[in-house]
Parts: sequence; C-alpha cells; structure tokens
Amino acid sequence: MTVTAAPSDASGLRTRVDTELAAFLERQAPDWPDGAPRGIFAALHRFVLAGGKRLRPQFCYWGWRGAGGEDDGGDGTPILVASAALELFHAFALIHDDILDHSDRRRGAPSVHRIFADLHTRSAWRGDPEAYGRNTALLCGDLCAAWADQMFHECGLRRDELLRGYAVFALMRTEVIAGEYLDLVSGVGDGSVASALTVIRLKAARYTVTRPLQIGAALAGGSPELAEALAEFGDPVGDAFQLRDDVLGVFGDPQVTGKSVLDDLREGKPTVMMALARQSADRAQSARLRELFGNADLDDQGAAELRAIIEATGARDEIERMIRMRAKAGLRALADAPLAPAAREALAGLAARTITRTV
Repeated sequence: MTVTAAPSDASGLRTRVDTELAAFLERQAPDWPDGAPRGIFAALHRFVLAGGKRLRPQFCYWGWRGAGGEDDGGDGTPILVASAALELFHAFALIHDDILDHSDRRRGAPSVHRIFADLHTRSAWRGDPEAYGRNTALLCGDLCAAWADQMFHECGLRRDELLRGYAVFALMRTEVIAGEYLDLVSGVGDGSVASALTVIRLKAARYTVTRPLQIGAALAGGSPELAEALAEFGDPVGDAFQLRDDVLGVFGDPQVTGKSVLDDLREGKPTVMMALARQSADRAQSARLRELFGNADLDDQGAAELRAIIEATGARDEIERMIRMRAKAGLRALADAPLAPAAREALAGLAARTITRTV
C-alpha cells in the first residue's frame, strides 16, 4: 500500500480533526432524547470543540501513515474519523480527571463540573451545588466515552481493520483507568519517584503517544515489529510529555496554559518533580514542604515559596534533564523504526512540539 499525498502539516491536521468532531456532534443532535434537557449536549459541544492540542489524533494518524495507510485528503476519510474518536475519549478522561483533582479550570475556562455547579447556584436549586456539578460532569464524561466508541466504529473501515485497532483501543482504556487509580493510591502512599513514574507511564505516556500510534498502525495492518518499535519511541516521548505537563502545572503561565498554578500544589499531586524535591530537601525545606504542599488553603505567596524550594533542591533541573534524556531515547528509536519516511519526519516534529510546549 502506498502513501498518497494529503494535507499533513500539524495545523492542517488539527483542522481536519476538528471538522470530523464537529460533524459527528452535529449528527448526534437530532438523536438527543425528547424531554431531556440539552444542557449536557450543549456543554459537551463547547468543551470538545474549544481548543486542545489534538495530540492523540495526530499520533494515531501518523501511526496509520507510518504503516503504509493511505489518505485521500477528503472529509470523512476513515482514518481521520477514527483518530478524532480518540479526542472524545480524551474529553472523557479530562472531565473525570478534573473531578478527581478538584480542578476548576480547563483550557482557560471553567471545568465541566464547575460549569454545572455554578449553574445550580445561579438557579437557586435545592441541594448541594458541588455534588450536582460533580455528578453531572460524571455523566458528561461517560457520554464522551460512549461517543468515542461510536465514532471509532462508524469511521468507515472494514470490520477486520476495526477489530485490530480496537484491541489496542481497549487496552488503552484499561491503562488510563488503572493509571488514574494508581494516581489516587500514590497520593496516600510513599510518594516515591518510582511510583510517580509508574503513574505517568500508564495515566499519560502510553495513552498520549504510544497507544494512539499503535492504534493507527494496527488499523493499517502494521506488523507486531512495528508496534514494538512505536512503543520504543512512544513510551519515552510520552513520559517526557507528562513531565513537561507537571512542570507547567507549577511553573507555567496560567494565561497560556489555561490552568491555575495553584491546583497541583493545593491538591498535593504526587508528581515526579515533587518526589524529587522531597528526596533532596534538607530538614528545613522538608518541614515547609509538609506544611505547604497539599494545603487546600495555599495562597500565591505559599506557592511562590514552594516553587523556590523545588528549584533550590535541584528538582526542576533534574526534571529538565529527564525530559531531555527521554526525548533523545525516543528520537533514537524513531530513527530505527520501520516507518514510511514522511511519517518518521512528521513524528520527529510532533515529538519536539509535544515536549517543548508551553501550554
């Protein structure tokens, strides 16, 4: 199977993914049950289409192209539809993750549970606004997961092709949920670097890079050897992606990231960076870390002190070193992977943007 010429630049690919997502959501509108308030549908329509990096669809697409899959460049191209379905699954994961992390902002706007809690308050309804927001957001996330399944299966590929890709899709779903649970466990556990690295591998790395790549390759009939090579590239790049995300969660610009730099610190999120800081802190620093990290009332001044401790212990520098090492390992594996040349070049660029991003 030959690779045909098609729009493949990053911005063009994101636009095509957004077009498929918008078309899918439009098709759902007439089927919304009569008598059911449309608030959920409207909120999800905004949430899914309101920005996002579309990394998972892009990695899936280039897994397909790397395995020799074709793209005619038109709307409704099966691999674009299948890849876009991963963004609906990502929406499910984000909505649930914001509930678990008590995060009130996402992509520069209120998170889904916050939208519905505020609606409850403004409407002066009976009951607990926070519970209403959480429960409604859970339903929104569940609907996104169901839609992801539907969109994937309706992409237009043959049944045998779908079955190959769906096996990896199912594995990805299990890993994400297991990773979320490990994240909860690590929050009450030893807080070690090893446990934090295990969480990011399952919760983020494989779900962001490796599995989408393998889904695309499997849909195109890629070999087991290719799937293994993609993992050798995807796992370290995915790790680097999440390590960068953790840095941005504490040191990023909220105007750029769309998220508060207080959330992870107030929650006591058990990141690799915080594990490294605790590991290298002296007695006085350790005492302040215990007092400030995970304090729900942490203010900007306390957050600034925490950031200063993280830098003084060398934890931030060590994270940057880990990111560089994983990026190099991923690119070495990519150079040896049995991929179509256009895919190798595109994946190198996508990996660089994934790791050096500021949002």
